[in-house]
Amino acid sequence: MTKNAFVAVVTGGSSGVGRATADYFAASGYDVAVIARGEQGIADTVKELERHGGRALGVSADVADPQQISNAAQRVEEELGPIAVWINCAMTTVLAPVEEMSADEYRRVTEVTYLGTVNGTRAALRYMQERNSGTIVQVGSALALRSIPLQSAYCGAKAAVRAFTDSLRCELLHQKSGVRLTMVQLPAVNTTQFNWARNKFHHRMQPVAPVYQPEVAAKAIYNAAVARLTPREVWLGKSTIMSIVGNMFFPGLLDRMLAKKAWQGQLTDEIEPAMRDDYLFRPLENGHQAHGRFDRQARAKAISVDSRVMGVAAVAVVGLVLRGLCRRR
Repeated sequence: MTKNAFVAVVTGGSSGVGRATADYFAASGYDVAVIARGEQGIADTVKELERHGGRALGVSADVADPQQISNAAQRVEEELGPIAVWINCAMTTVLAPVEEMSADEYRRVTEVTYLGTVNGTRAALRYMQERNSGTIVQVGSALALRSIPLQSAYCGAKAAVRAFTDSLRCELLHQKSGVRLTMVQLPAVNTTQFNWARNKFHHRMQPVAPVYQPEVAAKAIYNAAVARLTPREVWLGKSTIMSIVGNMFFPGLLDRMLAKKAWQGQLTDEIEPAMRDDYLFRPLENGHQAHGRFDRQARAKAISVDSRVMGVAAVAVVGLVLRGLCRRR
């Protein structure tokens, strides 16, 4: 691979969706930089990416620290070249009722999942705005638009990412900027987070079905980044589409459904190992991979839609319903 290849950066790139996305970009001919905390996970990921024939760079940095992320971006520019695509994928979460969450836990989830995205975006913009080109992809979640119980910190952080992204998009449009911005709202994905996240329950965590493989998310992120007409938002998976659209029209009904099903739905019958380490405040050095432990139930394909298309469709459906009601009257 020559030095003229496009450069992509993936935060949280040593495991889960981030690792699958880094691999997808490398397989597609990009030089790829991954930013994460754990040195061993970074080293393993770089070796995997280099098998595709291009250049790979691993940078140890905490996305919650704006100076570390700024330094990481500078290093990528110096060692790989101009950043064409920046993907904000780093996240963390805690599974617990609100009353059992500590202030430090809320702060950390917010610093990583929300402010980490802000820090990554600002680091990318520093270079992209000078060149008036580049694409920033925010890896979101259906939970950014429809929250569930026991994930208040994560849901709040992802909702904040979406609000921040909408605000920035308006600014870029006002400036007639050539920098492109998109957000991909993911469904439940089979990743290592369900082994690593802090869990206040005695039973092990699990994603709320249906569950998709991380390569499904990686493909959607790649397609959003390279699309000729950048989508405003991509909704990935039938469950994501149904929860977002359903919340537009029946939020109270979804409140009651989730109160009944999503509490136990996030817990398995397996006992959580005593004194298990988590990745909230410090990196874990073992088990870095794209897939979690739910391969047998995870799906390898998913539908995806541009949110603008779904918005028009939703308005059309409401219009037809209202028209029918008016005719009856």
